[in-house]
Amino acid sequence: MEIRSLSEAAPDRVPPAVNEDLVVTGPDFAVVLDGATAPQGVESGCRHDVPWLVKQLAQQLAPPLLTQTSASLPNVLADAIAAVRATHADTCDVSNPDSPSSTVSMVRLHADHVEHLVLADSPVIMRSPDGKVTVHSDDRIDRLPERTLEAVRRLRNRPGGFWAASTAPEAAYQAVTGTTDRADVDVIAILSDGASRFTERYGHSWDELLDVLTVDGPRQLIDRVREHDAACAAPGWKRYDDASAVLLQGP
Repeated sequence: MEIRSLSEAAPDRVPPAVNEDLVVTGPDFAVVLDGATAPQGVESGCRHDVPWLVKQLAQQLAPPLLTQTSASLPNVLADAIAAVRATHADTCDVSNPDSPSSTVSMVRLHADHVEHLVLADSPVIMRSPDGKVTVHSDDRIDRLPERTLEAVRRLRNRPGGFWAASTAPEAAYQAVTGTTDRADVDVIAILSDGASRFTERYGHSWDELLDVLTVDGPRQLIDRVREHDAACAAPGWKRYDDASAVLLQGP
């Protein structure tokens, strides 16, 4: 499959160069990480920021994927989380529930099937040759009984709550995973929520989102999201977000 991608910081982010998203791709895999922006005043117990965590996770995920490990995607992710935890366990309070965290979405291509893993709110969308669209998503954070800072802290990486890549390797085994026959897939999109909001916030269909990606590419999708962001009358606590889009297309 041909792989095209774009990852871009939110236009109002200060400093402008900081992007809490990160994309990693290889000959037969693609990964999107979306670091969770910490609300102001939250004490993480960690001397490192969210971009550091995201980069560390990427550095741990890439080698086994590049060397075509036979380990399952949850095992690859669990090992990566454990390795990152070990790098700062002596300097930071890795038991703090507000420790920096990230979504993780991965796709790995095989000769006869495609694997996917989705942890937190960065969906994987697949389209078959006959046009059927399937969305693989993890919406547990959207189903929390409340979204206060205290509730999110209490329910992060806990049964009955939601799961993200932070300091708990067991979170990897709570991801949404599955396989799809390779013959049933000719388009795959992996999106951070700054890009998936084209559909999830602004009401366009997944079919339309895939049409924009496949015809005009990731740049055009993110540009359209930015237009909606700028015009939105009720943007919530974050008008803009870092946005990442990966397109895998073809045989």
